[in-house]
Amino acid sequence: MLTLTSIAKTYPGQTPALHGVNLSVDRGEIVCLLGPSGCGKTTLLRIVAGLETADQGKVKLDGRDLAATPVYRRQFGFMFQEFALFPHQTVGENIAFGLRMLGQTGAQIEQRVAEMLTLVNLPGYARRSIFEISGGERQRVALARSLAPNPRLLLLDEPLGSLDRTLREALMIELRTILKKLGMTALYVTHDQQEALVVADRLVVMQRGRLEQIGTPAQIYRQPATPFVAGFLGFHNLLPAQVDRTAPSRAKTKIGDFALSVAYAPGEYTLLIRPQAATLDPISPAEAQQMILAGQLVNVSFRGDHYQVQIAMRSDSTVHVLTFTVPMAASTNLEFRQGDVINFTLDPAWLTLLPTQAGQR
Repeated sequence: MLTLTSIAKTYPGQTPALHGVNLSVDRGEIVCLLGPSGCGKTTLLRIVAGLETADQGKVKLDGRDLAATPVYRRQFGFMFQEFALFPHQTVGENIAFGLRMLGQTGAQIEQRVAEMLTLVNLPGYARRSIFEISGGERQRVALARSLAPNPRLLLLDEPLGSLDRTLREALMIELRTILKKLGMTALYVTHDQQEALVVADRLVVMQRGRLEQIGTPAQIYRQPATPFVAGFLGFHNLLPAQVDRTAPSRAKTKIGDFALSVAYAPGEYTLLIRPQAATLDPISPAEAQQMILAGQLVNVSFRGDHYQVQIAMRSDSTVHVLTFTVPMAASTNLEFRQGDVINFTLDPAWLTLLPTQAGQR
């Protein structure tokens, strides 16, 4: 439905914001642009909206170039972090704004507003003041207003960014449910990894104006393409590693050699050790799938259903701190004390080698 071809943008006196971006979005698909601040995701969204002009490249909707189509004729819906609601209007009047611009009759507007309020679980809120409703309710009103004119494409820029974590987690599920119920095509910008994993059909991870990886949330989480993607998803245990031709299923690092669940081509890699990989205090070497390691416990933090454990491993003059999660059930017989030497093993199923060079597999 939406096709972006070779989109490039450089602001005066700055480094390029986008480098020849190519992306397609299918009808009814929710695509999340995920990345740190300054990676170009909002610039790309604004170019699609027509609020910015690309230096080169084309934006096409259903095969038609949008270069000559002004913003108000693109029939796109917008939803932003700041809500952008009119404080002097009621909830119903805010939702009706786009419908009035389309010239609909009073009866049509009233019916559509009621439909939208029911959709976002706010029936009967039409006459309420914006000041009488909570932040989460305001965000629902903003969503209802953006959906009321039945846009061809919905553009969302950090729509949940101003909400607290608990409310954000509830609304991200609700938001996806509503968009899928309507079959809405959406381009969604966020820097929050959890939000993107929950909302998206496909993720586009961006770095410095380039697309680092595209895939389903499960694909990217299970197999990040680069160390940057892994680090941005919250994986901290990343170590330089080598694979020799004589042992394609072993990764050599400065803190030891590790068995892998699959074979790799010889070369230089980055070893990703997932936080679930460690088993602390194995009963015996014979029961371990991997060699027994030892490190100094530097920090333990309680996270409700698990502990987060940080273990320092020394190699020459360098200290590598590995972070693991230990379920409560597995930690009931362990005494965690800072400074203790901890023995542990790593399950090969939770170890992955990532390419360090372009095109490496």
